[in-house]
Amino acid sequence: MHDTPHLLTLAAQTTAVIRLRVPRAEIQAVMGPGIAELLAAVTSQGIGPAGPLFSHHFRMDPGFFDFEIGVPVRAPVTPVGRVQAGALPGGQAARTVYRGSYEGLGAAWGAFESWLRAHGHTPAPELWESYVAGPESSANPADWQTEFTRPLLA
Repeated sequence: MHDTPHLLTLAAQTTAVIRLRVPRAEIQAVMGPGIAELLAAVTSQGIGPAGPLFSHHFRMDPGFFDFEIGVPVRAPVTPVGRVQAGALPGGQAARTVYRGSYEGLGAAWGAFESWLRAHGHTPAPELWESYVAGPESSANPADWQTEFTRPLLA
């Protein structure tokens, strides 16, 4: 499941991103190549990554993903290939950490959304998840950590 959610004020964060619009069924096919391209660009430019990889979703549609994969960077990226400069927005948000395999992300997001509604918060249309610890850090999915961030409307 996830940790107890908390509210926070975020500062905007400079990022390098690749924007993708794909059917839900294609997500696994596009993530790996996109991550490799993104990491190669920021590493070759010496600007990052300066934090965990994330996926920033602009709207939630059951059949289609409109999102960007990205990483925080220490300086703006020089665009190369599909990699562009981006930013995660600042402002009021709710955050929690999900611990477990990626197959459980959907249910964990549902529980987080229920917590938001139960506590009287109105989420903005966008959201992002940061992959703090995953398969690269442990073969045991119980050790994986994904940070959920949901901006809130005033």
